[in-house]
Amino acid sequence: MGAQFERWEYLNPGKTRAEILDISHTTMLYVEGVTVSFDGFRALDDLSIYIDSGELRCVIGPNGAGKTTMMDVITGKTRPDTGTVFFGQKIDLLRMSESEIAEAGIGRKFQKPTVFEHQSVFDNLELAMAGDKRVLSTLVAKLSSEQRDRIDAVLDLVGLKELAFREAGALSHGQKQWLEIGMLLMQNPLLLLVDEPVAGMTHQEMDRTAELLTSLAGKHAVVVVEHDMDFVRSIAKRVTVLHQGRVLAEGTMDEIQKDPKVVEVYLGE
Repeated sequence: MGAQFERWEYLNPGKTRAEILDISHTTMLYVEGVTVSFDGFRALDDLSIYIDSGELRCVIGPNGAGKTTMMDVITGKTRPDTGTVFFGQKIDLLRMSESEIAEAGIGRKFQKPTVFEHQSVFDNLELAMAGDKRVLSTLVAKLSSEQRDRIDAVLDLVGLKELAFREAGALSHGQKQWLEIGMLLMQNPLLLLVDEPVAGMTHQEMDRTAELLTSLAGKHAVVVVEHDMDFVRSIAKRVTVLHQGRVLAEGTMDEIQKDPKVVEVYLGE
């Protein structure tokens, strides 16, 4: 685990990750004054956004608005030119690697599902389980009853219990998306970043995905980047609109739809 997070664990024995992070002020993620430039182009321009513990936030905006770059910064893939990014009040994400950030409790799901196609659904969840990932220990480890219960609970949550021993490659596109969300849940994240989860899904799969993401809110903070406005409308309590690397507007879906600036640059497209 990241040296920074390990230090807080050492100084706070017996405390959960949430307690170590210190989210007593309700805010879990602080992105403040972040600027990212690529060859003179500002992908993010003094961006500030705050995510509360347990909330479900939707982030929308036209192509090139900075949505993916924002997630890249939060997860350590991209380092900003300026600004600060804190997980809780104590963990400086800009001082951590991608793997350290994941271990601290931030999970990211990309648009295209990445599952182990030739392994069963159950095995995918087992391989994703938080813990020692060295090859030898993975090969010789036996699941405890508690670990099996954990996998069963996640299978039930993502709606794949009846398909537990089917090869992941045989799943539908939507089922693979749910499996990947389940794989992230096996790592016990506090914050989930989900990129365009319903792209390519049937209407029935979209409805099931809406139910799943809504059910995760509360126990996890969930940030969803999505272009499908009907889907956003079905799950959103609070929406952030990005434009040219900045927050253009923020509020409920009704407020966003009535905002003339949003209509001009995005919804009116």
